[in-house]
Amino acid sequence: MIAYLTLELRIEAARSLKDKRHVVRSVKDGLRAHFNVGVAEVDPSDAWQRATLGVVSISSSRSYLEGLMRNVERHAMRVANNSGGEVVDSFLDFFSEAEVGERATDVPGNGSV
Repeated sequence: MIAYLTLELRIEAARSLKDKRHVVRSVKDGLRAHFNVGVAEVDPSDAWQRATLGVVSISSSRSYLEGLMRNVERHAMRVANNSGGEVVDSFLDFFSEAEVGERATDVPGNGSV
């Protein structure tokens, strides 16, 4: 099972791309340091006051992933608030291995017909 958490950040005080990067880097580094998750900015934008992060983890237990992602979200909120941003929205999705395999076969250029 794969859990995919999307975090929408607002960084009201950001007056430059450098300000935005500071908050985004703080959240990404904080999550990586405290949890066994992958984190990336998934919607890179030149808008200084907004950022979207994707967080993923894999486990055989959906209940474990639900608890993990709840903790990840709470931690992201704390780190963002301490860095001058805030998490304004979040979305959590789950995918089974079968769903991921089906999606991979639908990708153009992967050799399937």
